[in-house]
Amino acid sequence: MFFGKVREAVSLFEMIVQNVAAHSRRFNTNHLKHPSALYCTGSSYIELPKKLKKSERKPWVTSVNELKLKARSKKKDWELARERILQPPDNGLLVKALIPVAHEVRAARAEVISCVSRVAKIIAVYSCSVCGEVHVGDPPHKIKSCNMTGSLASKEHSWEIGGMEHILPLVESFHLYDRLGRAVSHNEQLQVDRIPAILELCIQGGVDIPEYPTRRRSVPAYNVAGRIIDFERRFPKEEAAPGTGINTGGFWEKIEKLRENKEPVDSHSQDIKGVAIQGMEAWRTMCSGSKELMKKYAVHTCGYCPEIQVGPKGHKVRNCQAYKHQMRDGQHAWQEATVDDIIPIVYVWHVRDRHSGEPLVNGLKKYYGMVPAVVELFAQAGAKIGQVYAGLMREDIVVPALDEEKWVV
Repeated sequence: MFFGKVREAVSLFEMIVQNVAAHSRRFNTNHLKHPSALYCTGSSYIELPKKLKKSERKPWVTSVNELKLKARSKKKDWELARERILQPPDNGLLVKALIPVAHEVRAARAEVISCVSRVAKIIAVYSCSVCGEVHVGDPPHKIKSCNMTGSLASKEHSWEIGGMEHILPLVESFHLYDRLGRAVSHNEQLQVDRIPAILELCIQGGVDIPEYPTRRRSVPAYNVAGRIIDFERRFPKEEAAPGTGINTGGFWEKIEKLRENKEPVDSHSQDIKGVAIQGMEAWRTMCSGSKELMKKYAVHTCGYCPEIQVGPKGHKVRNCQAYKHQMRDGQHAWQEATVDDIIPIVYVWHVRDRHSGEPLVNGLKKYYGMVPAVVELFAQAGAKIGQVYAGLMREDIVVPALDEEKWVV
């Protein structure tokens, strides 16, 4: 009788331990910043990307072991002196299916810039003069998260009026006339134009801009024993005159280009909500199109600094000042880039009701959500965010009052 009860109690205890282990593996609470996310009802909580320290390298898109295997197989393949047929865009030709995507990304980028500039005139944007944190909406939050050198003793932010550059940071890349040519050297850094990286990606994807000419091949290049052989350069066409295909932008072409960029997105819609809805759609198109282009057109980033180079290889300019740059002689630690590198996202605290007039307080910060600054700006203007950022917004969590916070379980 006694031993039967003991065995029953032991089996019940083992079942409880198994259930607890299963739930802990499912939620992995050790990596959550906000354990209250386990009690959310509705959408699942999404953890924000981890802020890297100065000594930490960006996570690899492809694992190091896989990169080593590819390098070994490529080295063995180079030892065989034979001709290899390359596929676009590695052979210098364009991927025809991605040319419309490149044009859509460029048009979406211009539309996002226009919409952000119009909405930012109505909805206030703040930036901390010490740490650079951004807040969208009036009044700015009271969360004490300013930990930079020179901040106040209370860790509160020193807010000042911000602008579009705080919501859409500019990331530049060297413009390549020939993407299969040699990399930009250190002595050529002042001779080569630097343009927005997403615009350079569109140019290499098939967009022709008169101000930034690029070479378009009609004959593919070949790979022989690891070297790129360009038959079009060795045997040029007789009918091709020097300078053919390079459109120089005149004065009136530049004026028309500026007018197109400054033209409102929709002249018929005067309400700010319509502008925000169009801007949100353009933002989704720009992000999804850039991700699709980067599957074919290589983009490299430095593992320690925000430097970007669109092309099959990184440049050789020694201007890296990040962690242990002395050991690399100022050269960048190039690796495969992601969409977040070419379109950097600034995360801000999500304000559910901007008409309340009450700022976000520090005592309830674990109940607040965060979204990209562009999305928050358009959301406060009346655009629907959708389910993509639902896990970041955390609107399924009820925010208690300050006097009720101690009763939250």
